[in-house]
Amino acid sequence: MNPSEQQTQQTQASQAHDANEATPPPPAFQVSEWLNAPESITLDSFRGRVVVVYTFQMLCPGCVSNSLPQALRLHEMLDANDTMLLGLHTVFEHHAVMGAQALHVFAHEYQLRFPIGIDAADPQAPVPLTMQAYGLRGTPSLLMFDRQGRLRVNHFGHLDDLRVGALIGRLQAEAPADD
Repeated sequence: MNPSEQQTQQTQASQAHDANEATPPPPAFQVSEWLNAPESITLDSFRGRVVVVYTFQMLCPGCVSNSLPQALRLHEMLDANDTMLLGLHTVFEHHAVMGAQALHVFAHEYQLRFPIGIDAADPQAPVPLTMQAYGLRGTPSLLMFDRQGRLRVNHFGHLDDLRVGALIGRLQAEAPADD
């Protein structure tokens, strides 16, 4: 199986639920601080919009070279009134060098202007709380939520631009949330 076929199978397997299935609400993000946001953010605050979340670490080569540049491009293209892009800095290794102060500098240097949450540390384990709650296997990972707030994609690894665009387009084409 070639890498593209493996990637497609992995993404299809990681899509949480079909739009017509009843699903429990996703876990709340457990964030210690938000960058580039005037106040704390919750997934519920984006009900009616598609939400795309890039999880990353500053010292993750795949994040820095592939996923964060893709997130920057999407942030420039997307209408935040329809589709919201978020970042989640989820540190599960090298904790001492990837704290909040370093992330502020990193976000400034890389011109990351979209909201970025810092995944809250678990005092009992190296894996942070939101990463645990979503069963994330590492970084980069991509989460996508539909307009009803349901988790529809949970993918580990980088996806190419066309695949990400197709997934976002599919979610954008679905009917708006009922209030």
